[in-house]
Amino acid sequence: MTLNALSPERVPEPILEVVRRLRGAGHRAYLVGGAVRELLRGVPTQDWDVGTSATPEEVLRLYPGAVVTGLRFGTVTIPTEAGNCEVTTFRIESGYQDARHPGQVTFVRELEEDLKRRDFTVNAIAWDPVAERVVDPMGGMADLGAGVLRAVGDPLARFREDGLRPIRAARFAATLEFEVEERTADALGEARGEVARVAAERVQDELLKMLRAREPSRGFEVLRRSGLLDVWLPELQECVAVPQNRYHAYDVYFHTIYTCDAAPVEKPVVRLAALFHDVGKPRTREEREDGEATFYNHQFVSGQMAEESMTRLRFGRDMIHDVVHLVREHMFDYRPEWTDAAVRRFMRSVGIENIADLFDLRIADNVGNGLKTGFPRALAELNARVTRIIEAQEALTVRDLAVDGTDVMRELGLRPGPAVGRILDQLLEEVLEEPSLNERERLLARIRAGFSVDTPGPAT
Repeated sequence: MTLNALSPERVPEPILEVVRRLRGAGHRAYLVGGAVRELLRGVPTQDWDVGTSATPEEVLRLYPGAVVTGLRFGTVTIPTEAGNCEVTTFRIESGYQDARHPGQVTFVRELEEDLKRRDFTVNAIAWDPVAERVVDPMGGMADLGAGVLRAVGDPLARFREDGLRPIRAARFAATLEFEVEERTADALGEARGEVARVAAERVQDELLKMLRAREPSRGFEVLRRSGLLDVWLPELQECVAVPQNRYHAYDVYFHTIYTCDAAPVEKPVVRLAALFHDVGKPRTREEREDGEATFYNHQFVSGQMAEESMTRLRFGRDMIHDVVHLVREHMFDYRPEWTDAAVRRFMRSVGIENIADLFDLRIADNVGNGLKTGFPRALAELNARVTRIIEAQEALTVRDLAVDGTDVMRELGLRPGPAVGRILDQLLEEVLEEPSLNERERLLARIRAGFSVDTPGPAT
């Protein structure tokens, strides 16, 4: 990797002003962490962190309107026009008791002492953009240039201090597309107990960041090779070395992570659905007499496992619902002989708002197969038919009917209740079969003729 030159012109003026004010008050101040790493990589960043010799109280005297976001850890957040700037006092840490937070934090005046406590060398680079001075005691710039992720100091000590760090190693391996240095890789699995004690919300956050990588598979492979995959994603671990059939180039695990790679990076719901879409295959696999394997109804087992996994990782209910829905629907079997009514029923079942995501999942599934290439022809045809129906604004839900529950109750003298819903559902079935029926007067006549108290039907 060719490193970009650090230039003050690439730092927003409000952030530079924070550094200038701290320096003007007699304190040392440096940009630190991810901001410096991304500037060297030439990647835009909005996360600005400043390390300083000033204590939190001294920072607050300079910025009375700042927010104390971690006084014990020496962090004060300064709102600026370029976004929040976190200013943290140089510190050393010790006494980690919960595999995540230090029991003791000591503020220090030396920047180098602060950099020695950080997780990876590429995050232990400091830069003063005013004096244009770089401090890199851990060799982070060399590792950054070589594309190597290396723990600061003793890898096992770093990982046992904070059980999130091995998961961050997997995330950085994916997002930076770096190789994990050998000693660092060897130590990852030794911190298994600490990894298991991390809060689920923090693991979820790292997983979502990893899914924003071009190839999340790099991160999952770090977890698998280190023996950590099953700590938080046992469903994915179950897929390892589970063979499929002659229609697949990979086992279930590699097919899954390559499908995840192929899903749109800007759609976390689709990437999560790709991650879980086949995790039910190991539990549904059956050998046939000819040596082939079947996975009947694996989509429903996968959906249940996805829900359990995402609940364990504290995802929100809406995201869980959306992911599980895509997983359960991903095995739709479109045939050219489908009638237009069948296409409309498919659209109703999936939901118009989910069709694009479902198609993206199917395309990724196709790419992750390893043997198939290109856009599935049947999917292109179905997409064209779906588009025509959407453009024609044909009714797909009860809300799209030209009548509503009030009309049903008025025409039939009914009170609110389940019968009204059953009548509307029946009307929708008829309209799905023949869209031209969705005219107000025709539907009112149908209600009167088909659902009165003198006529067999849902109203009775």
